[in-house]
Amino acid sequence: MRKGLIQVYTGDGKGKTTAALGLAVRAIGHNLKVCYIYFHKGPDTWEYSEHATLRKLGVDIFGFAKKHPHFFKEIDPNEIRKECLEGLEFINEFYQENKYDILILDEIVISLRDAFLKEEEVLDILDSKPENLELILTGRGATKKIIEKADLVSQINKIKHPYDLEIKRRKGIEY
Repeated sequence: MRKGLIQVYTGDGKGKTTAALGLAVRAIGHNLKVCYIYFHKGPDTWEYSEHATLRKLGVDIFGFAKKHPHFFKEIDPNEIRKECLEGLEFINEFYQENKYDILILDEIVISLRDAFLKEEEVLDILDSKPENLELILTGRGATKKIIEKADLVSQINKIKHPYDLEIKRRKGIEY
């Protein structure tokens, strides 16, 4: 594979994770090895059908900081920060193995936006990635420095959303 790039999918619109997962499916179709690491998604609490599908396709999946105070008011922000830092440590160890072509860091930008991670910590992850690894970051609120560091940035903006009409999340569509 050629030099791996850094891609960021950000913005307040729906479809950031969906775009990253579409890229994963395309890559698998070309026999590339994909790893998916998520933040702030608790598959024990919420049903994420994409995780089962990705596993069937041979994608390795890991999760960190599986709760977020937006949904779990009782969670200690210091505990979330600790779990996010464990995720960064895992990623750095993961880099040493260098056995994947694509790494998706789903919602890591949320960790940064909500101050569970510091900008320089995320920038260090970008700076230390293996040269051949394609790195995908998703989440609302990418900072100017993250955007500048990336090779591709898609700003996904909400024009309309069913939530605005109080339509609840729908199985197979939003999760």
